[in-house]
Amino acid sequence: MAVLGKIRSKGILLICIIGLGLFAFIAEEFFRSCETSENDKRQQVGEVLGDKINIQEFQALVDEYTEVMKLQQGADNLNDEQMNRVKDMVWNTYVQNKIIENETEKLGLTVTDAEMQNILNQGTNPMLMSTPFINQQTGRFDANALKKFIADYKAQKATNPQMAAQYEPMYKYWTFIEKSLRQQLLSQKYQSLFAQCLISNKVEAKMAYKDANEESKVSLAVFPYTSIQDSKMKYSDADMNAKYNELKERFRQYVESRDVKYIDIRVTASAKDRAALEKEFGNYAKELAAAADPTDVVRKSMSQIAYLGVPVSKNAFPYDISRRLDSVAVGGTSGIIVNKLDNTLNLIKLVSRQQLPDSIQLRQIQVIGKDAADIRQRADSIYTALKGGADFELVAKKYGQAGEKFWMTTRQYESAPSMDKDTKNYITAINSSAVNELKNIQFTQGGVIVQVVDRRAMTDKYVAAVIKRTIDFSRDTYSAAYNKFSAFVSANQTSEALLKNAQKNGYTVLERQNVTTADHGIAGIRSTRDALKWVFDAKEGDVSPMYECGDNDHLLIAVVDKIHKKGYRTLDDKEVNEFVKKELLKDKKAEALMAKAKGVKNVNEAKAKGATVSEVNQVTFNSPVFIPAVGASEQALSGAVAATAKGKFCSKPVKGEAGVYVFQIMDKKMRPGKFDEKTMRDNSRQKALQWAGNFMNELYIKAGVVDNRYLFF
Repeated sequence: MAVLGKIRSKGILLICIIGLGLFAFIAEEFFRSCETSENDKRQQVGEVLGDKINIQEFQALVDEYTEVMKLQQGADNLNDEQMNRVKDMVWNTYVQNKIIENETEKLGLTVTDAEMQNILNQGTNPMLMSTPFINQQTGRFDANALKKFIADYKAQKATNPQMAAQYEPMYKYWTFIEKSLRQQLLSQKYQSLFAQCLISNKVEAKMAYKDANEESKVSLAVFPYTSIQDSKMKYSDADMNAKYNELKERFRQYVESRDVKYIDIRVTASAKDRAALEKEFGNYAKELAAAADPTDVVRKSMSQIAYLGVPVSKNAFPYDISRRLDSVAVGGTSGIIVNKLDNTLNLIKLVSRQQLPDSIQLRQIQVIGKDAADIRQRADSIYTALKGGADFELVAKKYGQAGEKFWMTTRQYESAPSMDKDTKNYITAINSSAVNELKNIQFTQGGVIVQVVDRRAMTDKYVAAVIKRTIDFSRDTYSAAYNKFSAFVSANQTSEALLKNAQKNGYTVLERQNVTTADHGIAGIRSTRDALKWVFDAKEGDVSPMYECGDNDHLLIAVVDKIHKKGYRTLDDKEVNEFVKKELLKDKKAEALMAKAKGVKNVNEAKAKGATVSEVNQVTFNSPVFIPAVGASEQALSGAVAATAKGKFCSKPVKGEAGVYVFQIMDKKMRPGKFDEKTMRDNSRQKALQWAGNFMNELYIKAGVVDNRYLFF
């Protein structure tokens, strides 16, 4: 009892302790939930219509499209610029497809398997023409070839996984095409349905014909806005606010953007660096001149151009080298050539120049055996049989080969980054072979019997050793530039000091306005993704860290000058203020000039009041008339002229983009031609479609698109 009484006396304390415990438990769960939510948010590349896509999902789409691009271009890898295009294409396609799918789902639009099969059977869709399933006779997509490929792939996958692996890239390529084709057809269905909402009629067609073909000849008097100085125009803050409100919709932006000021230092070679490279090239010139085989000299020099040692066309060399090949004597070495355009030093040794075929038709039999002696014996036996008149294809079939003829062109090998000894011997042999000549070519492992069947397009071919090196900066030069810039940044840590003192320290402040998260970096400088991430994490006036970027030859520091939030940009914004001021001054000048032109009854009276008078021909309603006197096209003037009868003077002055106008209609007539109702109705409908073409932009705005790609790429 005593214990219970003691517990009762501490009741309030116990309740507080239990309450705190429960609060701690709930708080822990709350913070854990917040942390999980925040981690999920950090993984989100973007959002469309409330659906979020994370980095893993987006990267899978990028990888898929990258493989497609590699197959289409025949490339092993894509460079940074190509990868940026891939990522943009994937994102834009993803957003558009999500929007279209959302709209078509509401309408019940789908693409059926039967519709897909019909497209495949027709075989004319441009997307299908990029696949390898093309019938060479008809030039169309061959649905049967596709069916056979898919059947073969599935059979190999079940019985021969190694062979299936070779089919895999092409199978993935086809699945991508099929998916893209479905998306394309669905989008076309939606746009076609949308287009059917816009129609034309006979009355509209007649009006459109008249607007396009009725030409007016006018005597025009111009009161240009430039005739009044800006400083003479008075306006108040209320005028600016009123004009801003009138134009407000022009200043709406749907994504946040930021203005950035930055200092970009590009490190270049010093005079000392250049002298050292020129000395190095002097040694290379001596070594090239003395070398019977320049392979080792070119490799040691780290030249940008590989030495293949086989005859190639001028196309294998950069233009600055190819245009000098004929000026170098065979066996000779050029002097050191400076190319300022690509900032390189160059040397050329011309090993040979020959007239050789650009295209060679040949056939061959590959020879394999247990060892080198066995291969040599088999090759000699085949060579002897063919020399004795044996049928090439029959001999080839005896060794399990077709022996078919095929063409080899110079382009197939002249851009190779390197070439082994066996390949070099092979290409040299077929280039030097006469028509129908047989050659027994021995390889390190194996051999081949080759017969050249035809030689075409004789052209100059060159064996040339080229040393091309960028005039690059040394480590000492880079360190000096880095230390100097670093010291400047350390001494000017605020944005005000940095921007104010840049010029006196030899640096130029540059500006980039309206940077968005869709950009790939700062001002087109490579490898500035980290700087872009910083820009969108920073506040106005913040100074970035110093970034090493570009091709390891740039130093960058940035300042966030202005943040433009999503929504309406205000009148305080410099760009907005300048635009509103310009439009307001135009209005004020128009008011003054229209008052001046008021009561004018003909162009002579207008001229007496200071107007410039000229004759303008072929004025139609459809096309804005160009006024040479002010260098501007005036849509409003075209409308006013169309509404005024022949011989009449305009009823009131016309306010244009570059001045105020009054005019007399001297003549009106229709262009030669016959009214075609169907054509004009089609044209009118097409114009309506163009005007309505912004529907995707409207859907995009309503889709609540969030683009966070800059955080990941």
